[in-house]
Amino acid sequence: MLTAFARAFKTPDLRKKLLFTLGIIVVYRVGTHVPIPGVDYTSVQRCVDEASGNQGLFGLVNMFSGGALLQITVFALGIMPYITASIILQLLTVVIPRLEALKKEGQAGTAKITQYTRYLTVALAILQGTGLVATARSGALFSGCTVASQIVPDRAIFTTVTMVICMTAGTAVVMWLGELITDRGIGNGMSILMFISIAATFPASLWAIKKQGTLAGGWIEFGTVIAVGLVMIGLVVFVEQAQRRIPVQYAKRMIGRRSYGGTSTYIPLKVNQAGIIPVIFASSLLYIPALVAQFAGGTAGWKTWIEQNLAKPDAPAHITLYFFLIIFFAFFYVAISFNPEEVADNMKKYGGFIPGIRAGRPTAEYLSYVLNRITWPGSLYLGLIALVPTMALAGFDANQNFPFGGTSILIIVGVGLETVKQIESQLQQRNYEGFLR
Repeated sequence: MLTAFARAFKTPDLRKKLLFTLGIIVVYRVGTHVPIPGVDYTSVQRCVDEASGNQGLFGLVNMFSGGALLQITVFALGIMPYITASIILQLLTVVIPRLEALKKEGQAGTAKITQYTRYLTVALAILQGTGLVATARSGALFSGCTVASQIVPDRAIFTTVTMVICMTAGTAVVMWLGELITDRGIGNGMSILMFISIAATFPASLWAIKKQGTLAGGWIEFGTVIAVGLVMIGLVVFVEQAQRRIPVQYAKRMIGRRSYGGTSTYIPLKVNQAGIIPVIFASSLLYIPALVAQFAGGTAGWKTWIEQNLAKPDAPAHITLYFFLIIFFAFFYVAISFNPEEVADNMKKYGGFIPGIRAGRPTAEYLSYVLNRITWPGSLYLGLIALVPTMALAGFDANQNFPFGGTSILIIVGVGLETVKQIESQLQQRNYEGFLR
């Protein structure tokens, strides 16, 4: 990986792309520290210090925003509205025929879907920004903080609208910065911004573990966490690279005097075909009842049960439900993102077949059978990785945003591998000498 970056810096055009990407990252990180108008920054900092190590329900979103959510800055919503909009559009593509037709139109259809994603991102940003401002005004953003209700001292409607507009504009700017990296940088702009947001929270989380440690001034706990993190990264890289290659043979055809086809290739089916999506789905679904209970008043029995069983990450009911939700969403997402019948029809159209399997429906059934079998270990792997923060809670008395938790590790490793592959492919294109020298 380091060799690829070193070679990229030696190539003039790639060096410009890398420096441009670094410049956008600096702008993005500066924006995460610019507070919006109408917020008492002193009260926010006091509440952040008091809530250090216990960020409650908003911990996951705060991690995706690089710590900007709880600071209530211009980029408080971060990249989350765009991620949510992309997932929604991807799911709707399977349901709505119009979107499915656009997807099949190639680059023009993809551009149209991207435009729809931008509109939906702005709408979600307005919705989430309104919810965040309402939460901050009520004091529920920092439960237990003595000055939580003083974060937004001015309750006027004009101030509220201004705050929502600022956060929505910040989300639009983040989306624009990501597209700039995709167009003029090294690619995968949104993924890189997500990578930076998560990586930015690592130093503070690691140092918090060191300060909470009791062995040798906390250095033993600190070193243990680093060692566990490196082992986890190695295991995640191994599983993320694992794939089941289904061989495909294309029949030889004679068109005029020329022979076409007769080549061999394969269909790569990853063990973790669903990626990080099941973990995000499961986390979001589990946050809904806990969020409802947090805003509900009184001491009803259902509220007490949710607070004791679903709101606590180390509760047995939370762990069990979280694990099974991840498995369910892994199968659900794989089922809607990979269509065996469509793959089988395309293979049949171009004269391809799997050796030993008849073309058409038998091929689709075989692909579905293989996909179900490899999804089982992939979903179990996701469930176990996602439970790492819970084990960290018990072992190191860490917060639920353990630096090497499942969600953060999966995203960092996935984005890192994809970025390195893109850099290597661009290097290969520039260093390709062809058959003649």
